[in-house]
Amino acid sequence: MENKKIIIDPVTRIEGHAKITIDLDCDGKVEDAKIHVTQYRGFEKFCEGRMYTEMPAITARTCGICPVSHVVASTKAIDEILAVTPPQAGINIRKIINLAQILQSHTLNFFHLSSPDFIYGFDAPKEDRNIFKMMQTHPVMAKDGIILRAFGQKIIEELGGKRIHPTGITPGGAAKKIEESQKEMILKEIPNAMKIAQGALKYFKENLHKFQKEIDSFATFPSLFMALINPDGTLEHYDGVLRFIDSEGNILEEGIDPQNYKDYIGEAVEEDSYLKSPYYKPLGYPMGMYRVGALARLNIASTCGTPLADEELKNFKALGGGKPVLNSFYYHYARLIEIIYAIEKIEELLNDDETISETVRRTSKVSKNRGVGCSEAPRGTLFHEYHVTKEGVITAVNLIIATGNNNLAMNAGIKQAALAFVDGNNITDGALNRVEAVIRCFDPCLSCSTHALGIVSSKIEVRDHNKNIIKVIERN
Repeated sequence: MENKKIIIDPVTRIEGHAKITIDLDCDGKVEDAKIHVTQYRGFEKFCEGRMYTEMPAITARTCGICPVSHVVASTKAIDEILAVTPPQAGINIRKIINLAQILQSHTLNFFHLSSPDFIYGFDAPKEDRNIFKMMQTHPVMAKDGIILRAFGQKIIEELGGKRIHPTGITPGGAAKKIEESQKEMILKEIPNAMKIAQGALKYFKENLHKFQKEIDSFATFPSLFMALINPDGTLEHYDGVLRFIDSEGNILEEGIDPQNYKDYIGEAVEEDSYLKSPYYKPLGYPMGMYRVGALARLNIASTCGTPLADEELKNFKALGGGKPVLNSFYYHYARLIEIIYAIEKIEELLNDDETISETVRRTSKVSKNRGVGCSEAPRGTLFHEYHVTKEGVITAVNLIIATGNNNLAMNAGIKQAALAFVDGNNITDGALNRVEAVIRCFDPCLSCSTHALGIVSSKIEVRDHNKNIIKVIERN
């Protein structure tokens, strides 16, 4: 028997385009598995030559799912270039919009992309594993997901100007103040949003016992974790400093100013994917693998800082027995806790007198030739680095996207799942769905993440009308 490959193309129920290859030996046993991100965006290059003032609008177009993350990181990078600190009202407005995006994005993943597996099981017919089937058999749950996501999107629209690619977050702060009517509208919807979030968490916990083998095999291994954190150890998505911990919970680095991220994070590229592979520099590549996102944030934070989320955080941390939770299946658990946290924090910020101040923005001129903006996107830590001339023309851009930070862990995770579930002599749809589901645990946003370090390799095949190759053009 010759060595063979199993190709899953496309990976389903994720944002963006990717495929998975599973290598089998001559006996049909799994040897390796990799995810290949097959789309390329190239924002780092075509932003060069643009004015710095255009960057929030341009980089927001990286993605339609989490554009707020890019606007936040972009404007924070420009704040550094302008050497300006936004007024507290502007910061609070940014935080509310960012939390609303985390809420709506986590909701999309849980209710619409991942719940079909929880409801019907990983071995259910593939035609049943979708939101349309849920609408038939679990209409309340399907509707709740729509309502909760719409709540987050409505906040973005009200405070940011548009639901997708909002313009309300600007360098120096925010474009306009929050009106009392907007504040009251959002506050009025919070109780129902919280009810839905708590119901989803209850459902998830009550059904966890059905998936023990998946919990044990979905990217469950020692790794580092990285996230923003407040100096007092509370959960943070906008401000804070970077912290790395190991799989035992030991702090490797803390108090890292995001402006200095390159001292700790290296970037590698592999020839079979357009997705970069960042790593923790002191351990090198690939040993410096780390995870980001909701799982990492809750592993690193000692407290959320809001009552309902903190109560659930205790239960989450108990899963690790005093150490970090290493099971990537629990990304789903962590996202549900963050949804509850986001709702509580939005309410808290709206009731802060500073939030409705008239002063929401400060302006300045170019003062530095480099700025780094860092924030926590739904999928993890996001970096925007810009270099500019004194006239404000962009000369270089580097983006480390949250999904890219998880690239090494995603590859290790699908290999682990393939070894656990795939038999090359008896390939089942349920086994392949489990391999895909590992990727859904990480909830990658591949449109955001596909940039390149240096020259992008490409291959163009020119074929005749019979599909025969008549010319191959390659660039390496």
